[in-house]
Amino acid sequence: MTASVPQLPLRDELFLLGHNDDTGQPHLHRQALALGMAGAVLIDLFLAGRITLDTTDDDARPAGQERLWLHLDRPVADLIADTAIASVRYANPAPSLRGWLTWFADDLYERTRAGLHAGGILRHTSRRRLGGLARADRYLATDTKWAVVARARLRYLAVGRDQPDNHTAALAGLVAVLGLTTHLYLDDDTSALTAQLRAIAAQHHPAVRDITAAVDAAVGDLATAAYR
Repeated sequence: MTASVPQLPLRDELFLLGHNDDTGQPHLHRQALALGMAGAVLIDLFLAGRITLDTTDDDARPAGQERLWLHLDRPVADLIADTAIASVRYANPAPSLRGWLTWFADDLYERTRAGLHAGGILRHTSRRRLGGLARADRYLATDTKWAVVARARLRYLAVGRDQPDNHTAALAGLVAVLGLTTHLYLDDDTSALTAQLRAIAAQHHPAVRDITAAVDAAVGDLATAAYR
């Protein structure tokens, strides 16, 4: 089922899973989703061998304060990913993981949506509201296969049908920390499924676990700030 559908970057899959298939409405705050997508960009770059995390003196450094470094300064032919590489290349000093996530997430939601629209994966519709005084814009998937296939890969992991590949294991961790498990339509016991996805993600590379944990903490900071 999944072999015939090209695999999207992690950030694109997370964007699609983070929205209602029928209405295009986000399941969570846009900035929280953007933080998850920023983590997804870093994870893809780590898996591609472009970015590494400095974990020297790990015990003495607060979580999320790992420094980002270029491992291989070579583009990956993806505008958003290559922008991320350039941001690390020209940063002085090397950016902290948490700081970079917050900064890069700033307009990432709009950039990702624009890229998906330009690639034909999202279509834009608009309608007038309030007697024509206001316009409501919607971005809907041109084909539900993209989200369906991503959910299917997570389901296969959850039931033990597939061994976790790096990409899907990372997606499992990001979905879990963003609270998107309930929107996967995979299981009635959301808490158990979330715990299972977290357990799968916990077996990943230490750097991927660090990025996912930093996303979790940054989303928590966002929620805390909203109540101040």
